[in-house]
Amino acid sequence: MTDAHTSEKRQPDARLIALIEDLRALPAEISWVEFKHNNADPKMIGKLIAALANAARLADQHFAYVLWGIRDSDHAVVGTDFEPAVQKESGQPLELWLVQRLQPAVAFVFRSIEHEGHRLVLLEIPAAAPTPVEFDRLSYIRIGSATPLLSEHPERLRALWAKLQPYAWETGIAAQFQTSDEVLAKLDYASYFDLTGQPLPDNRNGIFDKLTADRLIQPDVGAHWNIANLGAILFAKQLSEFSAIARKAVRFVAYDGINRAATVTHRHDGNRGYATGFQELIGYIDGLLPQNEHIGKAFRENHPLFPAIAIRELIANALIHQDMTITGTGPLIEFFKDRLEITNPGQPLVAPERFLDSPPRSRNEALASLMRRMRLCEEQGTGIDKVLTAVELHQLPPPDFREEGQAVRVILFAPRRFADMTQDERVRACYQHAALKFVSGQWMKNASLRERLGISEQNAAQASTVIKHALDANLIRSADSNHPRAGYVPFWA
Repeated sequence: MTDAHTSEKRQPDARLIALIEDLRALPAEISWVEFKHNNADPKMIGKLIAALANAARLADQHFAYVLWGIRDSDHAVVGTDFEPAVQKESGQPLELWLVQRLQPAVAFVFRSIEHEGHRLVLLEIPAAAPTPVEFDRLSYIRIGSATPLLSEHPERLRALWAKLQPYAWETGIAAQFQTSDEVLAKLDYASYFDLTGQPLPDNRNGIFDKLTADRLIQPDVGAHWNIANLGAILFAKQLSEFSAIARKAVRFVAYDGINRAATVTHRHDGNRGYATGFQELIGYIDGLLPQNEHIGKAFRENHPLFPAIAIRELIANALIHQDMTITGTGPLIEFFKDRLEITNPGQPLVAPERFLDSPPRSRNEALASLMRRMRLCEEQGTGIDKVLTAVELHQLPPPDFREEGQAVRVILFAPRRFADMTQDERVRACYQHAALKFVSGQWMKNASLRERLGISEQNAAQASTVIKHALDANLIRSADSNHPRAGYVPFWA
């Protein structure tokens, strides 16, 4: 048996009975539902899976269904002899045979059910994602009671691709068939209204209308509800109640040293939704950070070891830009004696050296949009400009943005003098400074780089050396080739 499918035989539960009754109440020729008596031809089933999966996505349904044991003409319960768990095709179990011929993999489920004194079989088919489903390398679509090739209906093919493109993880289901009481018990709905600046409705219908409008919940069968991934990941009172996303909780670990072999001094395993737990997490980290004496132009001041705005923006970025489809891992924040590392699963959508200037892109657009509405992250872009500005103001070593395997890691370094920075760090600081100046409508000059790195005027030659190394690394270039002293811009300008 593979992960792509499963077969279940069990007594009917409340949701299955409610689902069957809802399906029976539908009018004839719904594109994402098919009723059968005993017809169990394997090729017919394969085509139906592909056609119904595609039709369900077109109809904005999460699932399509085939129900054996229901008479098609009047939807009466008549029972079936179809036994998917024991049927074979070409010497193989039926389900394995189907799996090998469906692309992309479809997590279909056969369920055997006793209802009204008859045995029924329900086939549950997830809607197509991220491409149209094919059976034996051909895509099908359901039109009325017909199952033609999708290629024969280009208008439906175009419409299907339009539906597939914006499909996102956020719309998936974290908890199914919840009563209204269970929804309100599992989601911190009061925080939702508070963070979005909306008055709390004085009745339950008003609450559910708002949660539905923001796609945090969805109606299910039998007057029940589904909690969407978006609702759970942002507003769960306890993420552990949602098994599919529990491992997406933010983890924080502090070490009494400079590597992971050092003693762990503090550990914080988040269990609240990102929105409800964000301020608590930031406050927890701020409370642990030691203070650093910053020498301003007129007096000495104590500041946290790392700028609070930098930590806030980088953590928000990690939450928003992670690849939610990578299971078993979530954002990780690690504090060492000399640095803070923030890691999120998923390869970056743009090269790390272009985080500052590239237009904001996110795998999780609904998550990003709602977090911006709640002012938990930068409104217009990635917030990297705020991070670099804060780092420069505190004259810290330049942050390091890395792609490491299937993850992105950002490292904030504790204060270190220019003399103690490596050449790579100096060059990276020069490039980031040039990029920050350029997006602010200015050019980097020797004097501005000196101020950024804390180099005195009498040591201007040190800044010139850093600029030369950055030029040699092709990270910056002259802003005006005819006037080399006019300043410098990043290589992509």
